[in-house]
Amino acid sequence: MKLLRYILFPIVPVYYGVTWLRNKFFELGFFKSTSYSFPVICVGNLSVGGTGKTPMIEYLIRLLKDQHTVATLSRGYKRKSKGFQIGKAGITASVLGDEPFQFYSKYADKITVAVDADRRAGIEKLMTLHPKPDVILLDDAYQHRKVKAGFNILLTTYADLYTSDIVLPTGNLREPKNGAKRAHIIVVTKCPNTLSETDKTRIVHDISPKSTQKVFFSSIKYADVVVSKCQEIPLGKVPKFTLITGIANPKPLVDFLTEKGLVFEHLNFKDHHDFTPEELDVFKQKPFIITTEKDFMRLNQFSFLDDTLHYLSIEAVIDRATEFNQSVVNFIASH
Repeated sequence: MKLLRYILFPIVPVYYGVTWLRNKFFELGFFKSTSYSFPVICVGNLSVGGTGKTPMIEYLIRLLKDQHTVATLSRGYKRKSKGFQIGKAGITASVLGDEPFQFYSKYADKITVAVDADRRAGIEKLMTLHPKPDVILLDDAYQHRKVKAGFNILLTTYADLYTSDIVLPTGNLREPKNGAKRAHIIVVTKCPNTLSETDKTRIVHDISPKSTQKVFFSSIKYADVVVSKCQEIPLGKVPKFTLITGIANPKPLVDFLTEKGLVFEHLNFKDHHDFTPEELDVFKQKPFIITTEKDFMRLNQFSFLDDTLHYLSIEAVIDRATEFNQSVVNFIASH
């Protein structure tokens, strides 16, 4: 795969030019971008792969759900349905997509969860609901320029900063680095807990934010228990297990479990992987399985895994959280 990416390097200037020109046409008004009179917050990235959008959306849900009528709107990547879909009783991950279904499973009584590949159409449909949301959280919509969110939160991982990358197909950027200028807040995610103030200063210098932009740092907090449909088990009491991951970057999870001294084999699949019948037959033979919360949303439909399948949840922990929270609250209050 790496060799192919290098071979495709001559395409990089073409991709760069097309995405740069697209952004310029939106900025100049040749392409229409819709703004809204109510708070629309976008969480996204410049890179392909996992930058921690799901934990950030959940962080915002927890921050806002008790004071506002919140809706999340996602594309619903790799779902089996089409068009606008909304979370409701009996819905499945195949209809909503695994990440929106995770939001629905955890916060159904507090928020509205919807999916639509056309974010503009999705917002219009959300605003016909009763009660209608007063805050909409857009999941992974930074490049969806037809919608002009009032507040953009751009994520970039500590181990793979967008400032050190180039556009596809050789690099991982969906658009040129200068797309970061649209962000109101930039969050460096998945930071080690040992990150020093000197390192933070260096990273901020590399990002070189505009005077109106704020840079924050966040880390992953793993739960101290694994959860199945019927039980919770402290991590320290987990037996030898099989780790199943279908996420963009499982390394932080693998490192965490290894540092805990746990014994496991790792079955690694691509992000949003659709597990085949043959793979599920293999899973049947495993006496104890731990997976991510996102993968659990797709696997828990198989009743033969009820006694063996567990997930380990995560949360985003933001440095200078009070300042971050206030920035979000101030934006909402401005409407």
